[in-house]
Amino acid sequence: MLSRRQTLLGLISLVESPGLATAASASQSPGYVLDLASTEVRFGFQLNGFWQNGTMPILSSHIALNPKRLAATRVSVSLDASAAKTGLIFATQAMTSPEVLNVEKFPTISFATRRILLSPEGRLSNGAEVIGDLTLRGVTRPLSLSVDLFRRPGSAVEDLSRLDFSLRGSLSRAAFGASGYPKLVSDTVRLDIRASLQQVI
Repeated sequence: MLSRRQTLLGLISLVESPGLATAASASQSPGYVLDLASTEVRFGFQLNGFWQNGTMPILSSHIALNPKRLAATRVSVSLDASAAKTGLIFATQAMTSPEVLNVEKFPTISFATRRILLSPEGRLSNGAEVIGDLTLRGVTRPLSLSVDLFRRPGSAVEDLSRLDFSLRGSLSRAAFGASGYPKLVSDTVRLDIRASLQQVI
């Protein structure tokens, strides 16, 4: 049988554990985690004038989201640049080479929010923005992404157990030193992230 001291220590360890447990406790609401099976990080670039697409897997993420305090939303994510893929083998090899992502030296890409700009209606949609810092090739620069957060189609108004969101934006790869093959590949890279959140207690 557990002693009173053991019970208290167990409760403290739960509150202080990393991830969503701390965020949920602080906001007095359940937290959310990414459903990786329903989440995809996509990017697009022009190769010889034609748009190509690729994907990059997520290594880790932290979501602090309270539907009643959307402006306080915080997101941090780490991507596995070394596992980035395009539909063309030679394009993937060039992208991960020292001239572009240089994944041998910089195997991850990270993003962390600094602030949230809600829409005029106070929503995370209809013009809302996520503003944060993107670190790529060891260079950190600000990045603004448009965001749309919504309930699952067909779900009840009060059902917030599953939420879907999308993030869209673009960046200059040269601004991060990933400027290889400029005559073949455009400087602008489009970002299109589709994700699903699952509520946790």
